[in-house]
Amino acid sequence: MARPASRFIEKLTARQIEKLTELKDYGETPRIRHRAHATLLSYQGTSVVELAQIFQTNRTTVSQWLDRWDAERFAGLADKPRPGAPRTFSETERARVLELLQQFPQNPAAVLAGLKQETGTEMSRSTLKQIARKAGLMWKRMRKSLAGKRDQKKLEHQSELKWLKTEVVATGEHDLYYFDEAGFSLTPSVPYGWQPVGERIELPSSKSQQFNVLGFMRHDGSRLDPYVFTGSIDSAVVIACIDNFCKQLGRPTALVIDNAPIHRSAEFEAMIPIWEAQGLFLWFLPPYSPELNLIEILWKQIKYRWMPIHAYESLQTLGHCLDNILAGFGKQFNICFQ
Repeated sequence: MARPASRFIEKLTARQIEKLTELKDYGETPRIRHRAHATLLSYQGTSVVELAQIFQTNRTTVSQWLDRWDAERFAGLADKPRPGAPRTFSETERARVLELLQQFPQNPAAVLAGLKQETGTEMSRSTLKQIARKAGLMWKRMRKSLAGKRDQKKLEHQSELKWLKTEVVATGEHDLYYFDEAGFSLTPSVPYGWQPVGERIELPSSKSQQFNVLGFMRHDGSRLDPYVFTGSIDSAVVIACIDNFCKQLGRPTALVIDNAPIHRSAEFEAMIPIWEAQGLFLWFLPPYSPELNLIEILWKQIKYRWMPIHAYESLQTLGHCLDNILAGFGKQFNICFQ
C-alpha cells in the first residue's frame, strides 16, 4: 500500500530542533543536510509531496527519511553502509560535468540532471563537489558587472591612465588624484565575518537620511580630501568642491572622474577651462569602468571592513564613525596601492 502524503514528524524537542538546524547548515555530507532539513520542514507542516519536490527526489525516499528519524533519531540521518566499491566515473564523464558546470555554475541540480539525461549516469552532489574542487573550482558568490556595456575602444584609455602614473607623475612635476561620490546610511553593506556555528551576526538596519561623501584621493593613497554632505548632490555641489580643491594645488594635477550626469552638465563643463587655467585637468573614465577609479576601493574598504557594526545603531553614531574613518585615513586606516 502506498504511504499517505500527509505523513509528518509530529514531535521535536527544543534541543532536537537546535541540533537539526545546525546539521541542516553544517552537516558532514549533503545527504545528512538534506535529511535534517526535511525532518525540520516536516515538523513545520511540509507534506511528503512538497518535500519530494524541494529535494528533487521521490515520495518513497522522503518517507524513508522520516521513518528512519522516528526509529533512530540522529543516527538515522547518516547513510547506511553499502556493499562494494564506490562508483567510478570515466574521464569523459568528468569532462562533461565540467562543461555543464560552465553552463550552469549556480545550479548543481541542473548539472546532475543534464549528465543523467545525456549519459544515463547518476552522480551524487558530493562527487560533483569533488570533481569541481579537483578542477580548481570554488563555490563562492558571483559578482555583478557592467562589462558587457563597455565601449571596448574607449578602454584603450586604460593605457593612457597607466602612462599618467608611470611617466607624468613619476617626474614629480605633476600630480594625480581620483574623485568620486559615495553614500552611507543606516542600511548597511553586509560583510562576510567569522561567526559561531549555528549562529548569525545580525546588523541593525533601517531607512534613514544619507551621508554623501565627495572625495579627492591621491593616486598612492597618501592623501584624502573628503567633503561630507547630508543633502542631495548636484552639479553645483561638485563644482564648489572642485573649486575648493583647486585652491590647494601645488602643481599641475590630473583628476580622474567618472561620467555621471552631474559631471557632464552644461554648468559643469563650463567650468573645465577655468579649472585648467588653475592647473587642474579632468581625465574622464570610459563608461562602465569603475574598476579604473582607485577611490572605489576606498569606499569598499569603509563599507565592508572599517565601518564598525555598532555604527548602524543611530544616524549620529554612523556620522561619528564615518568622520573618524575619514580623518584617520592614511594613519590607522591604510590601503596599499603599489
